[in-house]
Amino acid sequence: MKKLYDKYDKKAIPNLKQEQFEGRIIVIQSVGEANRAVDYLMSFSQLGIDTETRPNFKPGGMNPVALLQISTPDTCFLFRLNRIGLPDCLIRLLTYEGVQKIGLSLHDDWAQLRRRVDFQPQNYLELQEYVKELGIIDMSLQKLYANLFGKKISKTQRLSNWEADTLSEPQRRYAATDAWACLKLYDEINRLLTTRDFQLITTVQESL
Repeated sequence: MKKLYDKYDKKAIPNLKQEQFEGRIIVIQSVGEANRAVDYLMSFSQLGIDTETRPNFKPGGMNPVALLQISTPDTCFLFRLNRIGLPDCLIRLLTYEGVQKIGLSLHDDWAQLRRRVDFQPQNYLELQEYVKELGIIDMSLQKLYANLFGKKISKTQRLSNWEADTLSEPQRRYAATDAWACLKLYDEINRLLTTRDFQLITTVQESL
């Protein structure tokens, strides 16, 4: 039986084995490439999704979304929106009800993407809400992944330059891992809700 915590101790995360996406990573830098990638992605019933934005350290400043990551279980496409904008093919995918988009903090992602092109996303699932059905109240991807899988997801590239001429290998791997991890979390939450093969340890009340 798996032990879960309603609130995972972040101090335990550095000692965990690191998780990393090991599948194919395909960087999309033209509208033509985006069209071909979307045609492929439309054949899946569920996709993991995430975004990255170049940090702005000035008060009140915010850059447009630079990268949209969309992952299948074994392949992640990195759409460089700072190069191609948000083309019609991506709008078609994000608004298509036949493909479920799974992510974390999707409200923020949608808001940022809609600063580029206004659209209404369809058929998406917010993991921060879904995981509450297990009694878990943590919201961050890193804590949720540590809680459900006992592994850590590195966040060292989060504040790197996502508009760089060329994305580094650590950037590509980091970005792909975040989108792919959403699929992994979804599958595990589904499994646990079905089997009830877990014990929830309540830490919030214990600390009072």
